[in-house]
Amino acid sequence: MQTAQRNSLRLLQWLMAAALALPLALFVFASAMSWISTSEAADQEIQRTLDVAHEHALKVFETIDRGLAEVTEVVRGMGDAEIGAREKSLHERLRQVAMALPQVKSVWVFDANGHALVNSLVQPAPDVDFSDRDYFRIHAQGDIGTYIGEVLIPRPPYQGSRFFSVGRRRNGDDGSFAGVIQVSVLPEYFENFYARIGREPGSFLALIRTDGAVLAHFPAVNRDVRFEPSGPLGRQIVANPEAGTMTIHSPADGIERRMRYQRLAGYPVYVSAGLETSAIQSRWMSTMAQHLIFGIPATALLFGLLALAFRRTQRLQEEALRRIEAEEALRHGQRLEALGQLTGGVAHDFNNLLTVIRASVDMLRRPDLPEPRRQRYIDAISNTVNRAAKLTNQLLAFARRQTLKPEVFDACQNVRTLSEMIATLIGARIEITAQVPDETCFVNADAGQFETAIINMAVNARDAMDGVGRLTIAVRAVDRLPSATSTPPNSPGHVAVSVTDTGVGIPQELFGRIFEPFYTTKEVGHGTGLGLSQVFGFAKQSGGEVTVTSEVGKGATFTLYLPRVVGGHGTRAQRTEDAPAIGRTGASVLIVEDNAEVGKFAADTLTQLGCTCVLVDNATHALEELAVDADRFDLVFTDVVMPGMSGIELAEEIRRQRLDLPIVLASGYSQVLSQQGSGGFELLQKPYSAEQLARVLHKATRSRRLRRDQAPAG
Repeated sequence: MQTAQRNSLRLLQWLMAAALALPLALFVFASAMSWISTSEAADQEIQRTLDVAHEHALKVFETIDRGLAEVTEVVRGMGDAEIGAREKSLHERLRQVAMALPQVKSVWVFDANGHALVNSLVQPAPDVDFSDRDYFRIHAQGDIGTYIGEVLIPRPPYQGSRFFSVGRRRNGDDGSFAGVIQVSVLPEYFENFYARIGREPGSFLALIRTDGAVLAHFPAVNRDVRFEPSGPLGRQIVANPEAGTMTIHSPADGIERRMRYQRLAGYPVYVSAGLETSAIQSRWMSTMAQHLIFGIPATALLFGLLALAFRRTQRLQEEALRRIEAEEALRHGQRLEALGQLTGGVAHDFNNLLTVIRASVDMLRRPDLPEPRRQRYIDAISNTVNRAAKLTNQLLAFARRQTLKPEVFDACQNVRTLSEMIATLIGARIEITAQVPDETCFVNADAGQFETAIINMAVNARDAMDGVGRLTIAVRAVDRLPSATSTPPNSPGHVAVSVTDTGVGIPQELFGRIFEPFYTTKEVGHGTGLGLSQVFGFAKQSGGEVTVTSEVGKGATFTLYLPRVVGGHGTRAQRTEDAPAIGRTGASVLIVEDNAEVGKFAADTLTQLGCTCVLVDNATHALEELAVDADRFDLVFTDVVMPGMSGIELAEEIRRQRLDLPIVLASGYSQVLSQQGSGGFELLQKPYSAEQLARVLHKATRSRRLRRDQAPAG
């Protein structure tokens, strides 16, 4: 029971640990899955934003290309002088082109030296040299098609916003370099558009040249920004020149972002979109916080309930342990009470027996004692010893210190014998009547438990009569049990043993509880309520039952029903003292007995029977004698309880050494024998007579001779 209690507490502890570990594991798993889901959702969102920005940039640059193409057609075939002559009309035309394109700041036509021939801003154009600008130098070196320049600041006297150029080479009639047609594009146009589509916290968009120069950036920055070609983005672009995804720290502000880029078809420009990783983490943490809002209270509630259950179970088990200790104390008190009640009667009986033995011994010492009287005193001593041995066996059975097992016995004979002991138990003021039929009533049950049950019912009756009244014990055979039960019917019927008293009686409403353990109507200190529970359990285990009839003020009758056995086959074996006498023998016996007087008596008895004896006082000396020459002995006769190695251990050691020696055990009482039996060895109970010792010796040595005679000749 204590193991089950510890297991239940351990289970609750495991459940408490699981109440924390399992939600934690689920939270970790959910966190990982949520992070993957959030990251995938962020990548999808970045891709959608990139698609919009890419489509917008492509249309913007295609529109700029058409504007460049229109200006190219306007000035086609014109020389620098003609353009200068028509500067006013051309200025107006360029201004219309610029106004039609919101992303364009200005439109320019340069000569071969880098001077503006005409522009959309002012007329006439100031004499400023632009030959050092990248968009001019690149076209002067050769025809590369449409070129997108770096972000620049307007050169005085021009003012306004930053810009980057988109230009084409202007060729003469012979194909030589004649100048540049250039459009100044506003980065803020892209940045304003990016601000409209990048509304999510942490959004990022950029327009980046293939060499890493940033043309437009959102969030906006007021300085030149460049992704180095040797950096993470440059290496990624080299590996995946058309499109790619990566996590990178931006050189513009140092913020880590999840970014995706895609090249504009036909243009040396990449469009990029992304989200700050902190924004992605914030989304993930917001999602997990929602889980925690519900998960933490639920987990705390579950853990609290389990902790409460653990404390409650622990408290209940502590209470159960205290109750078990109290019940054990009650059982111990009941045993002490029973022993106290028996002490006076047992002392009285033993003193009577000792008185007979003492008087007989004193008379035997008289030298002039006639032979008939001497023989009578010897018989008195022998009978008194037998009565004392029977009383000792009854006490051992009552204390459950013998090996108790079902056997076939006559209930009538047991009740006759038991009534004598009950008389000393319940007191002289109670009259005992035994109504036992002359016929035999054999039952198959535990005889010791049967006697304990009868004693318990008698003690209960004594208490009900307050020590004064009449007690009747009756035995009869019945055909069936008085009530319909689940017990299979027994064809020979049952034997009913009734104990009737003239006490106060039992109220009808208490019939259902009187057999409950620890239930008693007696005052404190006058009973434990275990006696009738033992009767009930014994009856059920034996295939019978116990009933009670009572009327308040007129006493009660408890009846024990046990299955009846027909014929008495398998009854107790013939007692040793009733067996036929045997003759003398010449066996050699090794006697092992730690009590010197008992050992000397056994040796003298066996010597009188013609045996040769060797007496040792412990098992170690016995093994030494056997080691010298085991064949010189015909039998080992050993006491069970001895210092050091016991008699049973000695017998098992002799058996282990495969010595062909019969072994006879002798014991007055042994805890090992009461729990485990004799191990298959012959057992002689103390006190034993010379005749009993001779019979056991004869039986053991004869069995050995038969085995040797039947062994095949070698």
